[in-house]
Amino acid sequence: MKRGILALTALVWLAGCSTQPVQPWERGDLARPEMAFEPDPLLAGYRRHVEFSKEAATGGPTLGGGGCGCN
Repeated sequence: MKRGILALTALVWLAGCSTQPVQPWERGDLARPEMAFEPDPLLAGYRRHVEFSKEAATGGPTLGGGGCGCN
């Protein structure tokens, strides 16, 4: 019973974080290049190419499965 109440409380507490909108004065900080998922598009493309080459048996980064990755 205690675990259920604790889990429900944690879920409600964490769900409240997702409803907070980004304020206009915070958008400048989030729009900086270093905040991007892939700040360097050239390097990101190179990494995707290497991953695809090593995991060619699985179809690259989009599918999971086998592939030895020994290239």
